[in-house]
Amino acid sequence: MKILIVEDEELAVKKLTKTINSVDETAEIVGIADSIRSTIDWLENHPTPDLILMDIELADGQSFEVFNLTKVKSPVIFTTSYDEYALQAFKVNSIDYLLKPVQKEDLEAALNKYKQLKNIYKEEDKKSDLSIDHLIKELQQKLQPKEYRKRFLVKHAQKLVSIDIDEIAYFYSDGRLNFFKTIDNKKFVVDYTMDELEEMLDPQRYFRISRSFYISIDSVDQIHDYFGNRLLLHLKPAVDKEALVSREKVTEFKKWMGK
Repeated sequence: MKILIVEDEELAVKKLTKTINSVDETAEIVGIADSIRSTIDWLENHPTPDLILMDIELADGQSFEVFNLTKVKSPVIFTTSYDEYALQAFKVNSIDYLLKPVQKEDLEAALNKYKQLKNIYKEEDKKSDLSIDHLIKELQQKLQPKEYRKRFLVKHAQKLVSIDIDEIAYFYSDGRLNFFKTIDNKKFVVDYTMDELEEMLDPQRYFRISRSFYISIDSVDQIHDYFGNRLLLHLKPAVDKEALVSREKVTEFKKWMGK
């Protein structure tokens, strides 16, 4: 594994190099850069490394600027003394984020994570031209926490109001329009399809019981057996149509309710 280290503290470079060598004897440090400018120069004039270990705070600015100024084709493990950059790190090529001082076991786990995830695509790589961009995308999808919708902007009378997701009991469709009801029994039209809502809502909190219902776990008041191997739910607040768990969703629904 060929690794580029981006770090502006000489002592940190030495410690990082020593730690890398202690956890992976096959790892090769192919370059060291200590600034945004030197990192860009190195990347534009050398073969693409397998992995980059990159400090966020460099002498001439934050290393995120590198991604705005040149194409970074390698996965990146960020190292930093601050934890507030985690979300920003995952928006670029990051596959992990380590706090300084970097501990041996944390670095070893990060390197192993990269190797294991890369091996997943080894066989696919033999069958097709799997680019590093595709690998990075796949790694990020597996490692990056997904952001779910926190609120909805809806029309109410002659104005727009923002409704927090914690206030919404369930979403449902009448075949023409989609609605949601709040826990205090207010009804609003929502301008998204049920399929779009499925991508927006946290699956730990909301479950799609059928084509026309998406419910929160707190909205379930009672559960009854129903013919056709389905389940009938009594929701709170009450809804003016039957809330049925479709036959193919019953097993998954029971697991969700039992978590």
